[in-house]
Amino acid sequence: MTITQGDDLLTHTLQQRWQKLASLINFPVILWSGRSIPRNYPALTYPFRASSHFLYFAGLPLENAAIRLESGKLELFLDDAPASSTLWHGEMPKRAEIAELIGADAAFPMAELKARSTNAATIAVQDSWTQLQQSQILDRPLAPPNSPTGIDLELTQAIVSLRLSHDAASLVELRQAAAVTVEAHKAGMAATRNAKIEAGVRAAMESVIISKNMTYAYPSIVTVHGEVLHSEHYHNSLQTGDLLLADVGAETSMGWAADVTRTWPVSGKFSPTQRAIYDVVWAAHDACIDKVSPGVEYQDIHLLAARIMAEGLVDLGILQGNVEDLVEMDAHALFFVHGIGHLIGLDVHDMEDLGDLAGYEEGRTRSSRFGLGFLRLNRVLRPGMLVSIEPGFYQVPAILNSSENRAKYKNFVKWEELEKFADVRGIRIEDDILVINDGREVLTGKLPTKAPEIEELVAVNT
Repeated sequence: MTITQGDDLLTHTLQQRWQKLASLINFPVILWSGRSIPRNYPALTYPFRASSHFLYFAGLPLENAAIRLESGKLELFLDDAPASSTLWHGEMPKRAEIAELIGADAAFPMAELKARSTNAATIAVQDSWTQLQQSQILDRPLAPPNSPTGIDLELTQAIVSLRLSHDAASLVELRQAAAVTVEAHKAGMAATRNAKIEAGVRAAMESVIISKNMTYAYPSIVTVHGEVLHSEHYHNSLQTGDLLLADVGAETSMGWAADVTRTWPVSGKFSPTQRAIYDVVWAAHDACIDKVSPGVEYQDIHLLAARIMAEGLVDLGILQGNVEDLVEMDAHALFFVHGIGHLIGLDVHDMEDLGDLAGYEEGRTRSSRFGLGFLRLNRVLRPGMLVSIEPGFYQVPAILNSSENRAKYKNFVKWEELEKFADVRGIRIEDDILVINDGREVLTGKLPTKAPEIEELVAVNT
């Protein structure tokens, strides 16, 4: 690891976070960073990603490290790299240097952590080796991070309350991630001209991110099969008449994410049916963004998207019936099954390792409804929250060809009309929206969303 942040903002921000945590709990906390996981033999590992909860309070992506927080103070536990590692990894910063950089009150080797672990709370990390270490040092079994108990639950609730609203230092990182993501999407549109398969567009987008010393915040989705929500295949050829859906986001070196989706025609021109559906999704996208404001229920934004989607599909002759009734019976979810969005921060789906403890207000539970069950966020919006707004339209064969759905919605879907839209597999439009005191700010707003602007960006390069 190379230390590149030497200014006072990092130290000041971290100390503020420690103090805020101390105001919410009265017991010690130990958070682990985690370790690299071997791909096939020990020396060849997957890229390391520190636990986001550790990152939030330690600030740096340290590997095989832990921090102990109590009464607004932080102790760092980290072993110095052995001299033999210099040959392979170069000179590594010493524990004392790192401790000074982040403003730690003390620093110790990992072997001394056990003696400082009495009555400490924690959150289980994702890798099994570190989970075992956590359990051994704390001398107790650990529950999964989405179902903690006792002081671990109290700690989780405290961390959620802190991370829901972003501080100034977080926003610096998030704006950087957003700006690079916008640049990457423009590069993807420009690359469509010469790309033969999806991988060519993916390469152009990810090269922008990598050139900024960032990584991608999640496996990139670049596909002509937009109906596959999390497609990670890039071998399909790009043909005239295809729509290309690209869901690609950058992550800064400190772990802060962006999440953006655009859908564009490979030819540079939407067909009439593609344009008709695109405009329905775009209308939902813009209306939902306009509704983002402090005090607004996020679920209400989702339901607004559902109504606009249903109304648009009625106007196109795909659905029939009263819009409110269609939404109540979840007919819109045949084509828009996922939620309108999610939290964004250190994780692209921020704090989703905590399950609905982060995404849902206390006392709320997931709906069993087809049209609400995939809602990742069910909270009242407040300043400092960063959320995605991402309505979509998808023709998922498993949903549309389900005998149960065919029977349930036989009087509400005009299947013969739907066949006219066969060239629309999937469309999604997604932006990152910061809730501010008097409304909202679209961090990714420099990337166009209107169909003519999308066509222009693509067509000039095709």
